[in-house]
Amino acid sequence: MTRRRTIAAVAFAALTLTTGGAQAGNPFDSGPIADFMNIFRTQAIPRETVAWRGSEKAGTVVVSTSQRRLYYVLGRGEAIRYGVGVGREGFSWSGVKSVTMKKEWPAWRPPAQMLARRPDLPRYMAGGQDNPLGARAMYLGSSLYRIHGSNEPETMGAAVSSGCIRMTNKDVVDLYDRVRVGTKVIVRN
Repeated sequence: MTRRRTIAAVAFAALTLTTGGAQAGNPFDSGPIADFMNIFRTQAIPRETVAWRGSEKAGTVVVSTSQRRLYYVLGRGEAIRYGVGVGREGFSWSGVKSVTMKKEWPAWRPPAQMLARRPDLPRYMAGGQDNPLGARAMYLGSSLYRIHGSNEPETMGAAVSSGCIRMTNKDVVDLYDRVRVGTKVIVRN
């Protein structure tokens, strides 16, 4: 009887998600079911809590492009370390920004500069598993840069982007839940 209830609950949730709201469509592509499925994906670079010797206050995000790691400062001498993909040669940057907006399963419109380099890219892509922004995006100031998920988890630990900080969908959901609008983000080479 318990198995039938579980199957019925999953079927009901899938039906509910596909019949209305912003998440209409394939419930396995975006939304709560896709988030749940991402939990089980393996991580090329496992997330871990590490010692932190920096002077940044708790809640700060620090990205080391040379290490290709992102740190979420917990305080008490600890941080969570995530593997990330960073800007490839000619697209890396450093500086201080703040998170100005957060979106779940964001749509993507490549900026004009990217379309000039890659005219083959679509002009618009709805949010979902195939979207290059992945499960979550945190927008950095008025820049074109974001910390976002990726549909290419094999690129973690590499310099591959046009300047954005890429994370696995599993990790970006974890960070998204910790970060608030206004969070300070420090990017260092």
